[in-house]
Amino acid sequence: MKNIQRLDKILSNMGLGTRKEVKQLVKDGAVEIDGVAAKDSSMQIDINGQKIYVFGKELVYREFIYIMLNKPQGIISATEDTREKTVVDLLSKELKSYGLAPVGRLDKDTEGLMVLTNDGQLSHQLLSPKNHIPKTYYAKINGVVTEDDVERFARGVILEDGYKTLPSKLKILESGDISAVEIIIYEGKFHQIKRMFVSVGKQVIYLKRIAMNKLELDENLQLGEYRELYDSEVELLKNS
Repeated sequence: MKNIQRLDKILSNMGLGTRKEVKQLVKDGAVEIDGVAAKDSSMQIDINGQKIYVFGKELVYREFIYIMLNKPQGIISATEDTREKTVVDLLSKELKSYGLAPVGRLDKDTEGLMVLTNDGQLSHQLLSPKNHIPKTYYAKINGVVTEDDVERFARGVILEDGYKTLPSKLKILESGDISAVEIIIYEGKFHQIKRMFVSVGKQVIYLKRIAMNKLELDENLQLGEYRELYDSEVELLKNS
């Protein structure tokens, strides 16, 4: 089955530079199609039927890139910022060239699972409020978390601005002066989990996202480390 695209778009999507930069690559004779030097960066290429070589090396085309990052505290969920270090700043130079962006956000002081991709359709699917994609967090709470809190979260709690959250699943892992819990929410309001616990008279002192949809954070990834998702993991994200 043919997949026809412009050569400059293919090269740009593969992280070889901007449209202007890849145009120069073609002009310099660095790009060959089926062993013949490309003459025009706007020429149409069948990705499935033709071979592209850049500096003599065959290009294996991938339209989309999916990255799992274990976000550390102190990093903001953005593509760029003039003052703060972003999740994209943690990536290699090669990956940065793909135009990856974080899917959603985590607060600056929140750790854990962050997905970055250039697949806009998947990002929209995961972020669309109507889809109610589950997100699972591990949290430490200043205060004794009780079964009453579990029931209140299951009904939805009213935040300080009057908004009532969707029902969420709160699981007590340890209850004491400092409690440990897991919580699954199905929306993503600003500082939502922190505000939910404030509404029941408690304070979140540590927060880590451990899953998005059915995708779980790889426990082998240290803070600040990342890897590409396996095909099976991408499917876990897509199958909401």
